[in-house]
Amino acid sequence: MGEDKEIRTRLAPSPTGPLHLGTVRTALFNWLFARHYNGEFILRIEDTDKERSKKEYETQIIEGLKWLGLNWDNDLYRQSERTEIYKKYLQKLLDEKKAYYCYCTKEELEAQKEAMITAGLPPKYSGHCRNLTEPPKDREPQVIRFKMPETQIVFEDLIKGKVEFDASLFGDIVIAKNLEEPLYNFAVVVDDYEMKITHVIRGEDHLSNTPKQIAIANALGFKPPIYAHLPLILSPDRSKMSKRYMETSFLDYKEQGYLPEALINFLALLGWHEKGDREIFSLGELIEKFDIKRIQKTGAVFDIQKLNHFNAYYLKKMGVDKILDYLKPELIARKIDINFAKKIISIELPRMETLNDFFKLSGFFFELPAYQKELLVWKNTDLEKTKIVLEKILTIMSSVDSDKFNMKNLSLELKPLIIEEGNGRVLWPLRVALSGLPSSPPPLEIAEILGKDESLRRLKIAIAKF
Repeated sequence: MGEDKEIRTRLAPSPTGPLHLGTVRTALFNWLFARHYNGEFILRIEDTDKERSKKEYETQIIEGLKWLGLNWDNDLYRQSERTEIYKKYLQKLLDEKKAYYCYCTKEELEAQKEAMITAGLPPKYSGHCRNLTEPPKDREPQVIRFKMPETQIVFEDLIKGKVEFDASLFGDIVIAKNLEEPLYNFAVVVDDYEMKITHVIRGEDHLSNTPKQIAIANALGFKPPIYAHLPLILSPDRSKMSKRYMETSFLDYKEQGYLPEALINFLALLGWHEKGDREIFSLGELIEKFDIKRIQKTGAVFDIQKLNHFNAYYLKKMGVDKILDYLKPELIARKIDINFAKKIISIELPRMETLNDFFKLSGFFFELPAYQKELLVWKNTDLEKTKIVLEKILTIMSSVDSDKFNMKNLSLELKPLIIEEGNGRVLWPLRVALSGLPSSPPPLEIAEILGKDESLRRLKIAIAKF
């Protein structure tokens, strides 16, 4: 595939809403397919809907692709800047009697639709204006319609296989409001031809548009591109993906502390997989391994836990220093000492799934949370015994010099008490006293980061609770 002709794919989003997960997955698959065959990936903004298109959504699309490293070739295209090109092809269809002006009003169209439904027929345009020899008097054209051929349209989908539609069921579809305002199904055909797009890889929600676009391409004398329709993204229970995920801006994942490497890896496996059970892929490896034949026909399940797993993996691979670079702007804004933060990252990294987890997990280092004395008690130990153990810990840790107050020395000093009382009776109340939490990093690591003065202060607060 691609040996005899340069592969050219495209992402063609409409800037009418936030950039969402499904669009980004489509972008990734198009990008990987093009890069695998040393082809080109085109970005085309389909902004013909002037009322709903907004610059902020176009900016999101551009920012999201750049953040992920999905660079496009050539200049960015905007349909709003290509009106004269569409006008030429619209006029061609009109001149060749393959399209016509329709004068039916919205009220008349609604009446036609109701009549068809009543008669048990599929609702479609009746063809009222199809064979008009001259325009009606005192009426303005409402739209331009395409004369849909009443035939079977068959194409080979790279994912779904052979697909067949009865075009007679569509009726004559609207392709433009007028010569200056083309609609989606027409403009996309012209653009794909003009931009020499060889493969259209998109979501299966576009499948019903494909026969219409093939019919228009045939009427214009264009060779249609090869189509591949990606499976839907499903919720974990295999139901349709909830709006909470699909309508959320993709860039929210960036704000939530996800890494581009993790999202690329996660999205690549939403409907595609290599032979075997391998799950971790760099972008370079995905380019090398990507095979469109390995895309599944059935829906791809979105699992946030899996995304978190990938993100945790890439965080650990990134390491403390690079994480610190990511967090520096926020640390400076919060007036958090950089070296202190670095120490915290080093012990919290095993528990971090996102960059934002640093602030969620490390709060107790800056302010001891309120807690009940019962939390200090280890299994089957009474309050009095817990207090005695905490007092012994305080005495031992007070004897350690400030410059030697580290995990290694604290472990040596506390070892006799641990042997006497057991791990749980010593380390559990120490952990709670220092963190105020039932779950945290190991207590001696916390003590080293807090330092002697703060550690002793927190131990005294714990003892005072009794």
